[in-house]
Amino acid sequence: MIDTTMSNAVTTIPVGGAPAGVAVTPDGSKVYVTSGAFNVAVIDTTTSAVTQIPVSPIGGFPTGVAVTSDGRKVYVTNQFDASVAVIDTATDMVTTIQNIASGPTGVAVTPDGGTVYVTDIFDNTVAVIATASNAVTTRIPFGSSVPFGVGVTPDGSKVYVADEVGNNVAVIATINNTVTTTIPVNPAGWGPVAFGIFIQPKPRFAGNPTNLNCYGVSINALQAQFGSLGAAAMNLGFASVCLMENAIITFATRRAR
Repeated sequence: MIDTTMSNAVTTIPVGGAPAGVAVTPDGSKVYVTSGAFNVAVIDTTTSAVTQIPVSPIGGFPTGVAVTSDGRKVYVTNQFDASVAVIDTATDMVTTIQNIASGPTGVAVTPDGGTVYVTDIFDNTVAVIATASNAVTTRIPFGSSVPFGVGVTPDGSKVYVADEVGNNVAVIATINNTVTTTIPVNPAGWGPVAFGIFIQPKPRFAGNPTNLNCYGVSINALQAQFGSLGAAAMNLGFASVCLMENAIITFATRRAR
């Protein structure tokens, strides 16, 4: 655990096995860590207590992990048993284990929660999973490349895939699930693997700061975009609607720049 204000380690939390992937729920209450040959460790961020969730009973080596933007589901790749496990965060129980390919490794979920992208290091593809059915809808071929880490842009329009052997990052357009370009990143050798998520920009609200109706315009815009203020707070990274409203007030009353 690293304190971001000081950039120093505050504590270490034993999770067992060989920890690889890590993901945090949107509300910041839990951390999911792939651990060892069988389990995902769940860390309570308030107490640092750890519980274990079996996700691969035959020892599939859970590797990648991603949480949906609504915080309700966690997707875990089991690299050596060719499956993806789905965890319900309300119960921390596995609800589905979907066999999808040869060696699923990296995993990322689109911001709308509708699609999961899974890299497969053994058949050199990226599998696209529809979360409504947990079925693979298509596979994106990577030739002789080895796709490893994967991340989706905050607007959901692009997927970036680290190619461990090809020394580049491939860009997938989510509108048609085709590779549009590759970016060389390591000409001296091979090894880009990159697990991680895109850093979200600070929330931008609507209206003209210092305008009397700036707060109301922002509220209406958020409700129109996300359907409710609760959904807006969750998607913008606020722990509560109250905290989001306070941020809007600060934005609405500041001097325009």
